[in-house]
Order: sequence, then C-alpha cells, then structure tokens
Amino acid sequence: MDPLSSPLLKRQANYDADLTATATEVAALARLARARRAHTIVIGSGRTAHALATSHLIASAFDRAGGTVLAAISWPETGASWLRHASRFADADPDLWVMAGPATGWAQMTRRLLWSTPWSPERTLATAAIGDPRTLALVGLTHLNGLAGTTDHGTSWLVEDDSLQHHISTENRS
Repeated sequence: MDPLSSPLLKRQANYDADLTATATEVAALARLARARRAHTIVIGSGRTAHALATSHLIASAFDRAGGTVLAAISWPETGASWLRHASRFADADPDLWVMAGPATGWAQMTRRLLWSTPWSPERTLATAAIGDPRTLALVGLTHLNGLAGTTDHGTSWLVEDDSLQHHISTENRS
C-alpha cells in the first residue's frame, strides 16, 4: 500500500451526496453483517440529518437481527482533525464497523483511521453513498481493499485488488 502523504484531504469533494439509506440498502447491510458472522458492530456516521437517520436505521435493523450495537460515533463534515473521533470509533473493536455519511467527512475520517488507528477496511461495511467511485477515490482504492457495502438497490460492492467490484446478491456473501 502506498503511504498516505497526509491524513487530511488536499481539497473537499466537489459533490457530497447526502441521502438517507433506503430500506433495501439497510436490509442488505444487515444481511452482509450476518453473513460475516458479526455479533457486534460500531456505527460511524457524519453529523448531517440524513447520515444520522441512516445510522439509526442501521442500528435498528442490526438490533432486530439479534446483534449488538456497541456504539454510534459521529464525526464532523469539516474540521482540523478527526483523531478523537477515529480513536473512539476504532477503540470499540467490534466484529464489524459500519460507516455512513457524505463524502468529505467520510474521507477525512477514513484517512485519519488509516493514519492513526488499527481500523481495518476488511472489517468494515459502508452505505451506497460511500461506494460511489468518486467518494472512494478521495481515500484511494489501494488503501481500501476489503471494504464492502451495498447499493441503494441492495446489491453489494467490494473493493478488491484495488478496484471496485459489484455483486448481484448480498444473500449468500460471506
């Protein structure tokens, strides 16, 4: 993996889709988590109304599926450092982390996680907005191998071999 030259973005995203996850997307995330045998998760999200609503939807779905949400951590969309938020997010050490939110805040948080914590993309699921190639490019696919998520239609995606791959079904993914 090429080292990040800095945990901070050089510039903000020129787009920042801020959508609440669909019911189909949330259900697919819960299926992915169960397929990975996750019993505990930590949810991280931006602080926008849509990101926080998505965080609550994911928590409810995971709870209904019999899992435990250890914590829900939010981060700012802009700021000088995400170290405190990244440390709280990574220190909970769940079976899986789940991430939601607009591009700029997510990228800043993820770059800080990579720079300063033992967080692992391989143990992380993310929403459709994060699976947008423009969003992933803010961090770099080479740093995100193993990161998986779902689209708003419920299909899954995975960063593997430094590329974004889409899969038809989340039903049987492990």
